[in-house]
Amino acid sequence: MAGGGRGLPESTLGERLRRFQARYEPTITRLLLLLVFVVGLIAQFVKPVGDALQNKVFLGSALLSVVAYVLYDKVNDLDTSLRLPSRAQVKSRELGTFVTEAFRAREVEISFLGYTGETLYNELYHRLEGLADDPGPTRRVVVRFLVPDFRVPMTVPSQVGADGSPVDDEEFRKRVEIKCQEYDQRLSAIARRLTTAGRVTAACEYRFYPGIPRDKICIFNRELVLHGLYDVSARTMGFSPEPDYYDPQGYRTDLNIWSREDTDDAKAAIATWNKHFDDLWNLAARPPWHRGSLT
Repeated sequence: MAGGGRGLPESTLGERLRRFQARYEPTITRLLLLLVFVVGLIAQFVKPVGDALQNKVFLGSALLSVVAYVLYDKVNDLDTSLRLPSRAQVKSRELGTFVTEAFRAREVEISFLGYTGETLYNELYHRLEGLADDPGPTRRVVVRFLVPDFRVPMTVPSQVGADGSPVDDEEFRKRVEIKCQEYDQRLSAIARRLTTAGRVTAACEYRFYPGIPRDKICIFNRELVLHGLYDVSARTMGFSPEPDYYDPQGYRTDLNIWSREDTDDAKAAIATWNKHFDDLWNLAARPPWHRGSLT
C-alpha cells in the first residue's frame, strides 16, 4: 500500500549538522575573509607586524580575500541554483532538494495534490521538526495536502477483479485514509508546537477532493511546480489468498518541472497551476478527523 511500511521519521545528527552548516557557513566564511583582509592591511602599515607576518605574502592574501569577499554572494547564489536539478524532469525521491530550497524563504507555502502525500510528508516532517532548533530565515509555514475522498467507492485504489476490472474495497480505502490521518495529525502537531513557541507560525492541513489519484502536483512557494502522472495500473501484490490491489506508487512517479526562472510559458503554466490548486482547495471537503483548518 502507498501509505504503508514506514514508521515515524527520526531526525538524525547528520541532518542537524547540515542545518547548522546551512545557517552559519555564509557568516563564518565572510568573517574569515574579512579577518584575512584586515590582518593583511595591518601588516602593511605596522612594520613589526609586517616583519612578523612576511608582509609581501599577506599583501597578496589581503587583496585576494577582499576580491573573494565581493564575489562570495555571487558564488553562493550560483551554488544555490545548482542545487536544484536543471533538467526538465526529476524523480519523486528527489523532493527533499525542493523542500530544502523552499525553506530558505521567510514565508514558506507548499501545496500537494495526489494520492497520500507520503513522499512529501517524510521530507516535511524532518524540516518542520528542525525549525524548533534552527528556524533560519523562515517565519511562516503553510502546508496543504489534497488527497482523494477515500470515504466513497473508488476504482483506484481498489481490488483487482478476476478479469482485471477494479472492485471497490471499503476496508482498503479506510486503511489508506487512516494513513493520511496519521500524516495530518503528526504534521499538525509539530505546527502547533512551533506556533506556540512563537518563533515560527505554522499550519498544516489535509483535505479531500473527488476523484481518483491521477495527477501528482507539488507547488513550492507559488514559484515552482512539479507535476507528474501516477501509474494508475500499478498493483500491490497481496499474499495468497489476499487479493491484489490497484495502488499507485507515488515514489516511482516522474515529475516535470515548471519554474518562474524559465520562459514566459512556464510562468503562465505556474499561474494556472496555482489557480487550479486554490480553486480545488476552496471546494475540497474537510476530513472529520482534522483539528482546525486553514483559511
